[in-house]
Amino acid sequence: MAEQEEQDRRIGISKIYIKDFSFESPRGPEVFTSGEWSPKTNLNLRSAHAPAPGDMHEVILTITVEAKHDDKTLFLIELQQAGLFQIAGYNEQEFEAIVGSFCPATLFPYARESIANIVSKGGFPEFVLQPINFDVLYAESRKQAAAQKAANLSGEGSLN
Repeated sequence: MAEQEEQDRRIGISKIYIKDFSFESPRGPEVFTSGEWSPKTNLNLRSAHAPAPGDMHEVILTITVEAKHDDKTLFLIELQQAGLFQIAGYNEQEFEAIVGSFCPATLFPYARESIANIVSKGGFPEFVLQPINFDVLYAESRKQAAAQKAANLSGEGSLN
């Protein structure tokens, strides 16, 4: 019986695509003539998923990168790298780990390449996002969700 369950499990990549992509360089051409290049970079990422027809699921990795110098934005990137994944035969906990870790990790190299290319085409020096361990991020998000749930449950009986 366990062998049958193993055979019914499937993860497949049907399509990887850019759902939305924005690049802004509000300080151009000033930014290219100032001579100094020591930006502070902020990175924000999140993922979401939505069911699609059949056993397909759309997973979207959203990455926002903002480079600033002296509190002035040099460039701002917002990217939604998406994928259509076939996922079947997994229990709820396994499914959540797949869409919360495996799928975003699969999408990340594509997003990293798109971001590096647009920064270069925007006239800026090479920008390479470092690898990200999505397993650790997923585990952290589960811990935070559990802590939030515990806090909400402990606060339900009290009057404020």
